[in-house]
Amino acid sequence: MTQQIPPAPTGRPQPEPQLAGVRNFRDLGGLPASNGRRVRSGRLFRSGHLAHATENDAEFLASLGLHTVFDFRNGADHALEGPDVDLPGVRNVNIPLSDPADGREFWKMVRDGDLDQLRAVLGDGKGAARMANSYRTIIAERTAEHSRVLHALAEDSVPALMHCAAGKDRAGLSVAVTLLALGVEREAIVADYLESNAPHRRYRVRRSGDTEETRAPEVTELLAPLFDARADYLTAAFDTIDQRWGGVEPYLAEGLGLSPETLDRLRATLLE
Repeated sequence: MTQQIPPAPTGRPQPEPQLAGVRNFRDLGGLPASNGRRVRSGRLFRSGHLAHATENDAEFLASLGLHTVFDFRNGADHALEGPDVDLPGVRNVNIPLSDPADGREFWKMVRDGDLDQLRAVLGDGKGAARMANSYRTIIAERTAEHSRVLHALAEDSVPALMHCAAGKDRAGLSVAVTLLALGVEREAIVADYLESNAPHRRYRVRRSGDTEETRAPEVTELLAPLFDARADYLTAAFDTIDQRWGGVEPYLAEGLGLSPETLDRLRATLLE
């Protein structure tokens, strides 16, 4: 069966598919860059993991002509969700990035922990602080990984899809770094990032059991910082670039090792 695609939402040059088993999918085409240019449609996509893609989802993804899928999940994610579905002719590149919520044991507590545990670890602003700090850490410590992605995009990896588990944090930062390299304004990057908050895009939180405590509004409130896309998180990443490298251009050149020639190729490939 062919994937049915509804009319395009306002402001998006490409229709947005309704995928049954893949969350948070979108084409980054149309985002405004410097000098009046825009990100080309059909060249760069983002989403949550592809492990639960249905047959129809996989048919649609295959129709995009993808060259590379960048999977930023780690081993714990793969054990929980499974590997991505196979897409014929697509190169799968796994580049594990730090999990914003500190990995396997933390997520076990999120799924299985009681209310007192959640209060202790996430209450009084601790959850939001944890997330902002993880964004800073990924930017500061994962320069080699982000450099690898941008060099690949400049060479031969387009069209490309970037994803992690929810398509919000690790993929969100990799997308943000890519868009900064393309000259997209920070406000537009944040606006795209915040689209991950739409109900049909959000990661489905799995809590063990079906008790009154599991369903308590306080549990939802405590977990919200982990599953929200919040502008403060991305701002923390941008602030790290400014404080450590003095701005985007030195970050790209010194932090990621991108030469002017590589940047030119990247922009020629992804901008119109």
